[in-house]
Amino acid sequence: MGKSNLPLKIITFCLGLFVMALGVALSVKADLGVSPISCIPYVYSFKLPFTLGTLTIFFNIFLILIQIAILRRNYRLLQLVQLPVVFAFGIFIDISLNLVSDLNVSNYYWKALWCLMGCVVLAFGVFLEVKAKLTYLPGEGLAMAIADTFKKEFGKAKIGIDSSMVIVGLISSFVLLHELQGIREGTIVAAILVGFIAKSLHQKIHVLDSWLEPSEDHKLDSGISVSGSKTNLVITISREYGSGGHEIGMRLAKKLGLAFYDKELIALTTEQSGFTSEYIQQHEQKLAPSLLSELYEQNYAYIYEKQPPLDVLFLVQSKIIRNICAKEPCVIVGRCANFILKDNPNCFNIFIHANKNYRKRKISTEYNVKSGISDSALKKIDKERANYCLHYTGENWNNATNYDLTIDSSRFDPDNVVKIITNSIKNSNRKSIA
Repeated sequence: MGKSNLPLKIITFCLGLFVMALGVALSVKADLGVSPISCIPYVYSFKLPFTLGTLTIFFNIFLILIQIAILRRNYRLLQLVQLPVVFAFGIFIDISLNLVSDLNVSNYYWKALWCLMGCVVLAFGVFLEVKAKLTYLPGEGLAMAIADTFKKEFGKAKIGIDSSMVIVGLISSFVLLHELQGIREGTIVAAILVGFIAKSLHQKIHVLDSWLEPSEDHKLDSGISVSGSKTNLVITISREYGSGGHEIGMRLAKKLGLAFYDKELIALTTEQSGFTSEYIQQHEQKLAPSLLSELYEQNYAYIYEKQPPLDVLFLVQSKIIRNICAKEPCVIVGRCANFILKDNPNCFNIFIHANKNYRKRKISTEYNVKSGISDSALKKIDKERANYCLHYTGENWNNATNYDLTIDSSRFDPDNVVKIITNSIKNSNRKSIA
């Protein structure tokens, strides 16, 4: 961190804290429930003679103590910077509540509107806080401590903490108040929307990067090395599941005398990422289109030190693919290689597809899937690959315009497919094999 940037970072962080506090105050005035991280002190504010800001300070100090108990010798004194942050946040909450004290909302639709407004404001505060890259609030710090100590994914740890806070808040509400207060539909809305909005802001607003980190290049950080030669011929093969893309790629590499990479990339990724080969096999090239997976990724918008594991996996594989292609001509199957290498003028991209009956028969006879595969399962796998590609490249996986050649493998035997590809490469402007 450059010294010249520290004052601006502190200002941005403090502004983020105040905006977050204002978001909490708007949620309180909406009276439809507050976010998971605020629900416990909010419930206790109905019973105890303390302000919400004061109880927020007490609660966050308690979270810091839990961090210390979990990390023990691994707790760094630098992390105590959370302590003044906690006091500032609590004071900002009380100031914000005073600022909106005249806001009286009785109509449910207006309550819903202010609840949504509170989520937007809170998300913008989170965005500013994370952009400053100074520290984080104790809730996220606790999730970090659990993730690092017990070797859990940060996203799962944060989901567990948020869920636990809501449960404790619910129990406290019924025990202390004998009714449900402070935790309502607005709590669920905040759990869903705040992370989503903060994540969107991180993806779309980059002007702060050049102000806070002027010495760094803030183009999309892909973790990809672009050094090395782009003169090697590289053939990428994207394929529908069961279309025989692996076999075709292997035959093509053998015929042209090129290195071949498919499952070999798993071993290389294992060496460079720290992920197990089992994890890579289960998660690479697939992304389920589920609300749960989206909510899971949103948790990483609250902190700057962690990335979603699938993002890390994609970045590591992207770097490996770039470095391989800089060293030698090769054939690469899958992994969105055609998009990763889109700036390589000597890359020839192929898409292999086939009709359902051909794919199901091939899967049953050649892929050791003795029970066969249903139409829905086949569609699900293709959808996961398409979602993965769209998520990480912004492009449609099965769009023919993204490829130099598309082939229906069910209409030709593998050797003829290889001939078609070889002739197409020879007739293209790609550099020929020596």
